[in-house]
Amino acid sequence: MMWTCFIYRVFVSFIILKRSNSLSSPIQPFTEYKHSTELQVNISDLWWTIDDAEREIVFELHVKTTGWIALGISAAGGMAGADIGVGWIDQMGTVQFQDRYAYNRSRPVIDYTTTDWFAVQGREQDGWTAIQFRRLLETCDSMDVPIKSGTNILIYAYGLVDPDANGEISYHESRRGSRILPLRYYIDQLPETEYADLDSFELRINHSVPVADTTYYCRVFKTQITYPTKRHVIAHKILLDSDSREFVHHMNIYECDPSAQFDNTNLPDGVCDDIRDQISLCSSTVVTVWSVGGDEIMTYPEEAGYPIGGDFTVNYYMIELHYDNPHLISNRRDTTGVRFYLGDKLREHDIGYLTFGTDSTAQALAIPAGADRFIVDSYCPASASLNIPKSGITVFCALPHTHLQGKPVVRIKLGDEFATRCIYDTRNKNLTTRGGGRTKDEMCIHGFVYYPRMNNLSMCLTHNDWSAWKRFLNVSVENFDETALQEILVKIKWTPQLVAQWQSFYDSTARGVTYGQSPFIIAETFAALPKYQDLEPERCSRACHTQISISSILIVLLARKAKRMFL
Repeated sequence: MMWTCFIYRVFVSFIILKRSNSLSSPIQPFTEYKHSTELQVNISDLWWTIDDAEREIVFELHVKTTGWIALGISAAGGMAGADIGVGWIDQMGTVQFQDRYAYNRSRPVIDYTTTDWFAVQGREQDGWTAIQFRRLLETCDSMDVPIKSGTNILIYAYGLVDPDANGEISYHESRRGSRILPLRYYIDQLPETEYADLDSFELRINHSVPVADTTYYCRVFKTQITYPTKRHVIAHKILLDSDSREFVHHMNIYECDPSAQFDNTNLPDGVCDDIRDQISLCSSTVVTVWSVGGDEIMTYPEEAGYPIGGDFTVNYYMIELHYDNPHLISNRRDTTGVRFYLGDKLREHDIGYLTFGTDSTAQALAIPAGADRFIVDSYCPASASLNIPKSGITVFCALPHTHLQGKPVVRIKLGDEFATRCIYDTRNKNLTTRGGGRTKDEMCIHGFVYYPRMNNLSMCLTHNDWSAWKRFLNVSVENFDETALQEILVKIKWTPQLVAQWQSFYDSTARGVTYGQSPFIIAETFAALPKYQDLEPERCSRACHTQISISSILIVLLARKAKRMFL
């Protein structure tokens, strides 16, 4: 899960001039770049520029080591299928570079098909290594991953020593990380020092990391903001604890419904499922989200801000944290949270959040094992967007979310329809994958940050109709529910024929759609979803190989009279 931020063109020159100078490397970059980001504080920095005329990207990677350093493009977020450039400065001061490919989570192999990563120059200084290198955006090499116009997943790692005499690299151990970046349209974030003189407030948890494989932890906060007139949050910073950030998979921050009432001396705090009844009014309206690989600072457009105080009646907020602790490590304290910065002047618009896609339940998502391309579509009808003002709303950030795109701003208008498509590859699984919040579960949602804020539409989600499930599974149980469905799913032995039948069911089954904003939720049922014409995938212009992402999300905004097709 990550933010992909859109921005008006008029902001571009401002952002380039004000790009962050807070990078930690002591080495001056070899040249000027359009974009830069700190991959890991005081450890690794990255600069890059895309040359569309040459269809080439130039990177510069700085890492605090005198050993080898590596940057890779990952198809799905992990090592498997990643295209990796590895470099180091040898004993003679000469830069060495390798094009490697990772078949799995073992050591990446040299790519002998073609060499597509090329070093330009490099040096060592003050215990850091800096290497400038380039690669074509599309190489048409089956052992490479294309750099597309949407979101790109970068992985990075480094060793403490140079490769051996045979050019083999040592194991990186924990010296690795990942970032999710729209390389073509990245909006460089301002350093936090830009907000040092502004008022701010924080929401932070303070408890021990649960000793469990996967935990969803929730805590409700009483707002301490009592401004008599409305003010606007203009930026926020995700606060990650250095001792526990390795366990934090993602964080959601929600508004509680204005009607929510709590004992302020004993606010809900614990495993989300254990306190679900207490927090039921705190999980529908999102304030912001963060996940591994996302930017930790987010700056809002100059014309919009998140409302606080005055007649804005939200009194409580909730943090939902997803912890991953597969090795069951104990005795780690966590103080993860968020800091909000308030501007000195009120802006023109309030910011809101919309969620489209499927419910995160087995009823909505039951993905068969052994499928190389299982498609789940969802639909939000034009009736939902009748809640949108006549002037429309402006989307400036997007959050596509599955578990394992900045372009210019998008205008959504009254009567538009929405469709989301998620494509899953489960060839590495033997059991059914169900919808849910755990990492081993799946999701298919797409969130938008937009303005001006609406108070009658925050979500539009799709699920399979229960009666359709009963007919498909030939079940006669009267009260067929989520528990009964899961009991069936865990027993299924998947075959190619059954996978095909399951896909046919998803392609044609009746769907329920719910939309609105709590407590006013509207439900509709559709005998089947509208059919869409897929656009032809972009073909490689240099060879016969076309790389396809293992997992992708496609979304389309459809005008009422427009031709329906997926983008």
